[in-house]
Amino acid sequence: MALRLEDKQALVAEVNEVAANALSAVAAVYSGMTVAQMTDFRAKARSEGVYVRVVKNTLAKRAIDGTEFECLTDSLVGPIMLAFSQDEPGAAARVIKEFAKDCEDLVTQAVAIGGVVYPASDLDRLAELPTLDQGRAQLLGLLQAPAGKFVRTIAEPQAKFVRLLAAHRDQQQAA
Repeated sequence: MALRLEDKQALVAEVNEVAANALSAVAAVYSGMTVAQMTDFRAKARSEGVYVRVVKNTLAKRAIDGTEFECLTDSLVGPIMLAFSQDEPGAAARVIKEFAKDCEDLVTQAVAIGGVVYPASDLDRLAELPTLDQGRAQLLGLLQAPAGKFVRTIAEPQAKFVRLLAAHRDQQQAA
């Protein structure tokens, strides 16, 4: 069933708004996926904060026009599904990578982040980016490391002195 002009305009506006606020995007070919697979994929994507939309290429090109994902224009060939990460840069890549393990019909076409398009082979690099919680934990670890080392450095002379006294005591008791 063909979309009316108003529906097309609404669709383009919706995808454009999502693309304007997204952190990364993945274009993937979905042909061959069953309805059940697509429904399962969309549910997983939704739970991870990923916006997934199947859009005709001409409408997708108009929707990403003026956003940092305009670089994907040349990659929009064939039946394409766009996945936009809204909370974490690697979320869409993780969802697609995980789902593609079980579904061979889902093939990554291109990956875009920061206004630069990358080949499909870079999906793994984007998927391996830490989540927000992992990034916070890594930052906290980096911030705590100097303070912990400082405390150990300050406490070490006293600890050495105590070990020296204990060794001297043990030596006296043995003699």
